[in-house]
Amino acid sequence: MNKNTFLTSLLLPDTMDSFVKKLGQGISWVYMVLIIVIITQVILRRGLSSGFIALEELQWHLYAIGVLFGLSYAQASDSHVRVDVFKNIFSKKIKHIIEITGICLLLLPFLYVVFYHSLDFVYESYRMAERSNAPSGLPFRWLIKTAIPFSIGLLAITSLSRLLREIILLIRGE
Repeated sequence: MNKNTFLTSLLLPDTMDSFVKKLGQGISWVYMVLIIVIITQVILRRGLSSGFIALEELQWHLYAIGVLFGLSYAQASDSHVRVDVFKNIFSKKIKHIIEITGICLLLLPFLYVVFYHSLDFVYESYRMAERSNAPSGLPFRWLIKTAIPFSIGLLAITSLSRLLREIILLIRGE
């Protein structure tokens, strides 16, 4: 494969997206666990008049995992919400330039800031052995907070993949 062919190859972005999609499909099983936890909590609360605070908190943690990791899956599969008011009036070249500009000027700096600050957030939670304020709540609050830098890291990978894909398509003139 010569240099020009390598530059215009979509192999790397496809590989990056494939990895994130497979990981996202695996993590999507968290929703099955979430449904089971919700049903269990409803049965305990409504049927037996007693619920568990830990199950309530687990629901929120499972929601968080699903949403945080779902962001990178949506970016990899290009199924995220867009505001394409002017999409039909622009040429493909302009669309690629807008996408590249948006990723470079808006998305990647935002991801950097969130990732950078989430590291201290997780570290402080771990350092002080943070747990739920509820007496029977979940321990290891730092564990759920760790999902933030990991999910943002995956979103950064998919964003770089998208950036590379857009650059290649712009070079190809597609």
